[in-house]
Amino acid sequence: MSTGKRTIRDLDLDGKRVLIRCDFNVPLDGNEITDDRRIVESVPTLRYLLDHRAMVIAMSHLGRPKHRSPENSLAPVAVRLGQLLGQPVGMLDDCVGADVEAAVAEMAPGEIVLLENVRFHEGEEANDPKFAAGLARLGDLYVNDAFGTAHRAHASTEGVAHLLPSAIGFLIEKELAFLGEALTNPKRPFVAVLGGSKVHDKIAVIDHLLPKVDRLLIGGGMAFTFLKAKGGAIGKSLLDEASLEYATRLLGDAGAKIGLPTDIVCADKLENGATVSAAPATAIPNDLIGVDIGPATAAAFSSEIARAGTVLWNGPMGVFEIDPFAAGTKAIAKAMAESDALTIVGGGDSAAAVDKFGYADRMSHVSTGGGASLEFLEGKILPGISAIQSE
Repeated sequence: MSTGKRTIRDLDLDGKRVLIRCDFNVPLDGNEITDDRRIVESVPTLRYLLDHRAMVIAMSHLGRPKHRSPENSLAPVAVRLGQLLGQPVGMLDDCVGADVEAAVAEMAPGEIVLLENVRFHEGEEANDPKFAAGLARLGDLYVNDAFGTAHRAHASTEGVAHLLPSAIGFLIEKELAFLGEALTNPKRPFVAVLGGSKVHDKIAVIDHLLPKVDRLLIGGGMAFTFLKAKGGAIGKSLLDEASLEYATRLLGDAGAKIGLPTDIVCADKLENGATVSAAPATAIPNDLIGVDIGPATAAAFSSEIARAGTVLWNGPMGVFEIDPFAAGTKAIAKAMAESDALTIVGGGDSAAAVDKFGYADRMSHVSTGGGASLEFLEGKILPGISAIQSE
């Protein structure tokens, strides 16, 4: 499936300085990277550039620093990236300026350096033209392969794309192909599974997906607003009161397409050691909190996934981070892993869940973008991609 955007295959890379935006926003414990999936996903694009004798200048953000701070340095990423590429990755101590330009000017084809965190400069998130121009001076070509930040119009994702010949890398190409195919030409039945906390956060996704899917299965905290709209008793479970009217209207207009929990795992508190019990989804005791879909719901949802041709999952079924409340989310991950369908996990907490349960490598695609995949599923234009030159 064509993305409509120029890719790195379309560029003459030999001897060129390629400025590439990656998503190296990985979790750190001190200097230890606790999840390197985003770095691993960047390797095919970087390897291709290096093998085609480009001089690669990689850049990324890490965290949300308000100023230059050692704990947000990309230095640990440079070490891990070097291990994955099998060659040294030079770590520069800034991302713009005369010293950075001098270091880049000394590079030879097939070498790679990593710039320091672009968010150490206020101009990054402000999409400041001067800061973007400072970045652009480092490259002959610009490549965006950071799907996780493609929904942000920042200097390194959008501003610089207008200043250099541009293309997307293999990771963004893959993201657009899988997510785009699901939305435009899905193998049917097309089943979407939505979870997470508040209905409000997913209204745009629901509205965009509902005409396209055959079934929409709703779990997680957002399910309780729909159960309340049906007249159910939800105890102390999460309620998005502002979205009650929307949920009521949606059930009236499209109730046949929507699958809701029939039973719920309840607890007296949101922590390990809680007293756990099951209850009918519309009769949760007043003093209990719904924390997961129940076993009957997990089995019913799993059966629908088993019959599907395409499954798109965004949002966990419960508080899966706490083991006694994780069974429903694990059941969805397992059903998708065992399915013959095209299975797409839409980033964020869902991606964390399939990683936790060991099913990530059995999915057709696990998105690296939380907010970006959500906005894509809402039908929004992603500025970091729209700025790239067309084929």
